[in-house]
Amino acid sequence: MTSFPADQGPVRLSVVIPIFNEADNVLPLLDEIEHALAGGQPFEVVFVDDGSTDDTRARLAPAIAAGRVRLVRHLDRSGQSAAVRTGAKAARGAWIATLDGDGQNDPADIPNLLRRAAEGGADAPLLVGGLRLSRRDTWSKRAASRFANGIRQALLKDGCTDTGCGIKLFDRQAFLDLPYFAAMHRFLPALFRAHGHPVAYVPVNHRPRRRGTSKYTNLQRGLVGVVDLLGVYWLKRRTKLSAAVEDR
Repeated sequence: MTSFPADQGPVRLSVVIPIFNEADNVLPLLDEIEHALAGGQPFEVVFVDDGSTDDTRARLAPAIAAGRVRLVRHLDRSGQSAAVRTGAKAARGAWIATLDGDGQNDPADIPNLLRRAAEGGADAPLLVGGLRLSRRDTWSKRAASRFANGIRQALLKDGCTDTGCGIKLFDRQAFLDLPYFAAMHRFLPALFRAHGHPVAYVPVNHRPRRRGTSKYTNLQRGLVGVVDLLGVYWLKRRTKLSAAVEDR
């Protein structure tokens, strides 16, 4: 099993981006992240390449050499949830911000998620999810998403109306303590709440895809989503955990 550095160093935030054949998006996205987080807390950017067959690695090579970004690669395609988990395990920051690699999430929203995570004292959220109030997708994708979110909310009751939004901020250790399964990234609010962790949501920007092509169809998302939803519903009912605090 691959071993990643455990030293957290000065980095407090790790921005983790799963990618598959996004060669045209990686450098513009990196530029946007650096601009959005400039002058704030120390951060790092970790791309997780889930078996790309294009020249994603070559495009990132100069940025890697300059120390602007880290690249972790899956030797075999393993899926987005596996990529998020690999990125979290490799991360040096105590907090993880995730973005989709297609450029539709806006890195300028990350500071708002950080501010929300800092609110609330002892009840501060360990996960802050983005809510795309104005989606820039096709009508069919928006309709399929609304339908799926309605069914998911009826079963899981996690208060999230947009669990598929790729921009999220969460506590690294709390995430790594969750049970891992394929597609878990779509159910993080329910999983965090089932383990006793406070969750919050903030509105975020959503942009049309400008470069590259989508890797999923609505049918693929739907067929996999039904099976996973039933599994998470069972897991939620069987999880009886509370967050723990130490008196001092």
